[in-house]
Amino acid sequence: MEPIISEAAPSDAAYQQVNIPYAEQWGMTSREGRTYRIIAARPLGEPPPAGYPVIYLLDGNSVFGTMVEALRLQCRRPDHTGVMPAIVVAIGYETNGPYAPERFYDLTPLPSMEYRRRFDNERIPEQGGAREFLHFIEEELKPRIEGRFPVDRTRQALFGHSLGGLFTVYALFSKPEAFQYYIAGSPSLHWNQEYMLDLEREFIALARKLPVRVRVLFGVGELEKSHECGNCARAQALSERLAAISADIGVRAEYQEFAGEGHVSVLPVLISRALRFALHPCSEEE
Repeated sequence: MEPIISEAAPSDAAYQQVNIPYAEQWGMTSREGRTYRIIAARPLGEPPPAGYPVIYLLDGNSVFGTMVEALRLQCRRPDHTGVMPAIVVAIGYETNGPYAPERFYDLTPLPSMEYRRRFDNERIPEQGGAREFLHFIEEELKPRIEGRFPVDRTRQALFGHSLGGLFTVYALFSKPEAFQYYIAGSPSLHWNQEYMLDLEREFIALARKLPVRVRVLFGVGELEKSHECGNCARAQALSERLAAISADIGVRAEYQEFAGEGHVSVLPVLISRALRFALHPCSEEE
């Protein structure tokens, strides 16, 4: 019996790095001296007259590829999928891992007096920089994006998960006019609880005088409900509070629980839902 001779493996020079089509990245240092890795992907083809919608993605190293590929697959037929082409802008850090310690500072409104250590018993890094981070997004990052891509300022979304979900709620309460769509996945609402409740009351009082037009999606995994932090119940209660006064303040809020998903596994299905939520080709003012 003759031996089977396999084809010789190609040399290392034959292998090439795989890149996401129409995506690019660059470093940005904020006026406060904090450094970010910005990753942006644009759609293929000519933009609409008003420009492309934009989704700003927090913890950008973690799920940029997931969101871009989900969007690329679905936006080819908006009439069938309910998803129109958009620009994805991920705000990440100089790391090849999914998360960086710097996120604790950027995504939390105040230092926590209750939570001092992470799940691995390591001390939680510096916190309390959400105000500066939101200012960076609004005053530094958005002008850079608008100078490079055709952007529809009336169709901008913010997507955050976990601490990013907490920041998304903070941004809604602090500067609701910054975005028209807010997607808060598994928001860490156990963080800075009293402060966030005060901020919510201030937001509602202001919105009763000057109604805002925004839509908010809270998305969690079913398996998160058993976690001791109770954030699923908090997110649902917040959604219900906003929905109950939606006619008064112009906020349309909804809560969605994804069956069989946990805190991390919920991300791909939440991203798919978020695309239809923020990028539907029909007017959301119906």
